[in-house]
Amino acid sequence: MTSWAGRTAADIAAAVREKRVTPREVVAEHLARIERLDARVGAFRKVRADAALAEADEVAARPDLAELPLAGVPLAVKDNLPVRGEATRNGTAATADTPAVHDHVTVARLRAAGAVVVGVTNVPELCVFGTTDGVHGIARNPWDTSRTAGGSSGGSAAAVAAGLVPLALGNDGMGSLRIPAAHCGLVGLKPGYGVVPAGIGHGDWFGMSENGPLATTVEDARLMFSVLAGTAGAPGTDNDAARPSGGAGRSIALSLRSPLVGVRVTRPYTTAAREAAGLLAGAGHRVRRADPPYPWWLGTTSLAHWTAGTAVDAEDLDPRRLTRRTRVHAAVGRRFARSVRGGDRRAELRRRLEPFLAEHDVLLTPALARRGPAAADWHERGWLRNLLVNTGCSPMTPPWNLTGWPAMSVPFGTSVSGAPCAVQFVGRPGSEPALLDVAGQLETLRPWRRTAPLD
Repeated sequence: MTSWAGRTAADIAAAVREKRVTPREVVAEHLARIERLDARVGAFRKVRADAALAEADEVAARPDLAELPLAGVPLAVKDNLPVRGEATRNGTAATADTPAVHDHVTVARLRAAGAVVVGVTNVPELCVFGTTDGVHGIARNPWDTSRTAGGSSGGSAAAVAAGLVPLALGNDGMGSLRIPAAHCGLVGLKPGYGVVPAGIGHGDWFGMSENGPLATTVEDARLMFSVLAGTAGAPGTDNDAARPSGGAGRSIALSLRSPLVGVRVTRPYTTAAREAAGLLAGAGHRVRRADPPYPWWLGTTSLAHWTAGTAVDAEDLDPRRLTRRTRVHAAVGRRFARSVRGGDRRAELRRRLEPFLAEHDVLLTPALARRGPAAADWHERGWLRNLLVNTGCSPMTPPWNLTGWPAMSVPFGTSVSGAPCAVQFVGRPGSEPALLDVAGQLETLRPWRRTAPLD
């Protein structure tokens, strides 16, 4: 008997379209794996077992089954995006347990493509921090369950890395897709501004947050991205945007420098970036060392936008039901909300960095500075301690939310703990296909194990 749990989304969708397996069979097998393993991982806040099986049957009955790019593919959705019939809790006790009436537009697009939502995933409160823990539980890295899955799309990343689903939907306002992808050995793509519908919280953190895919392969990430962006054609047609565009000989800048003053990138992550650069150079790309001209004020600007976004999202919530670290974060952000709304610093950062990415097609960096923190109740610890842990681990991600340019995390090698290591690719606006192409070449040159060995 063929096992479908742990298979790629592309494989599952092809089998369902060809009627070699039914959507119900695929979904049931993944639900059984969730029941068996998720207590160790903590990926899901809510599993939609009965609803998912019913929706799988609806997919099987669709007259356009043979044309669905994600036919019967089990999907997890981050718990800050509405899923019809489920409450959107956003990782906090301060939100209402009221079912959403409509799907978020990204969820609707994925369902229209044939995906089946099996559950909503754990997030830190208001999706603020790079560790996923709170009143709804702790999301753990399936490769090393003593470590966090990252955040804020930590539950989504843990679900994919554990083989509980082949795809998950997350979003990224300061690295919230790329950080957990890097911890959990996944491909995580933050699209550029306006490429995929956002609509996250109250204003998308001033336009910095983007919805995107978490997947085990570049092919699956490309497929899901094309659906989210509304560019996917019927499988096998000439307009199928899931196809790679190809191309070598790109100009790639390798930078090992932390964008934030005072944060050091540790050796496993600089080594991974150097080795990835060497493989890409051997594949015909023009690779050279070059550091973007990050301004000294990038750290304070990142902090201002990060906290101000939280202040806006917390405006309508009872502060007594928020954890202390979130209340402090929002209180700090209220001081900056008016000044960051105009976007002057973000525009200045773009002007400063645009010549660099005009000269180079792709920027290659380490994805993280150090391995993930322990899987613990960080929401019960002080705000400053959380701030230092977050910035010390993931200084590489915020600049590309501030600029609004595409960036992605790609697994490469292992860290000192045996958990996956990762590199980051960044490009100019509209370069998502180029980033996916380079990531696909790296995947071919250095294949990685797709899911953690939990069984």
